[in-house]
Amino acid sequence: MKKVLLLLTVLVIPGAAYLVLQTGKNNYQTLEIFGPKEPVVSTSGGTPDTVYHTIGDFSFISQDSSLITQETVKGKIYIADFFFTTCKSICPKMSNNLMRVQNEFSDDADVLLISHTVDPENDTPPVLAEYAEKHHVIKGKWFFVTGDKKQLYDVARNSYYITAMDGDGSADDFIHSEKIVLVDKERRIRGFYDGTDYMEVTRLIEEVKVLKWGYSNKK
Repeated sequence: MKKVLLLLTVLVIPGAAYLVLQTGKNNYQTLEIFGPKEPVVSTSGGTPDTVYHTIGDFSFISQDSSLITQETVKGKIYIADFFFTTCKSICPKMSNNLMRVQNEFSDDADVLLISHTVDPENDTPPVLAEYAEKHHVIKGKWFFVTGDKKQLYDVARNSYYITAMDGDGSADDFIHSEKIVLVDKERRIRGFYDGTDYMEVTRLIEEVKVLKWGYSNKK
């Protein structure tokens, strides 16, 4: 139920930060933090704090057979999506739009991209390497990853909230989603976007800049 409500929220919340950016950099605002959260009361009687949902630990293999884990994205802002190389519908549009994101932040070491296959049986590292080459991937910037299907599907559902549909990552289970997820340096979800929509990906680019502005202005 929590995942359903979260996905409904994503659909109705406007791109406020993107609109704010159009009026000038002095009006930057903080992005929302998505996912379940729990209040934590200080035992010393101080101000209550909040524990937010974070992306769980993971371990996958990239297109060049490198190990990609939570350590890879430590201290980074990153963008995540789920695709498969033989997809002929939404995936090519998503990958082409993510090329825009990569190129926008090509010289920014603080921003990474991770594209997870939902068809690990067929999307081996060599297959992913060929797909990455077609999309002019910058080495060390954009990772196409594969691995254990159950883990891939578990993080899609329970970490990134890509879908509200239940499943266990079995042979008959399949996820197909246009969603792109923005994750901050604390591994918290800060935005969901339709990866097939040009303007939505423009909003993603601008909201990455919002995050970067927020980190650069922390006291």
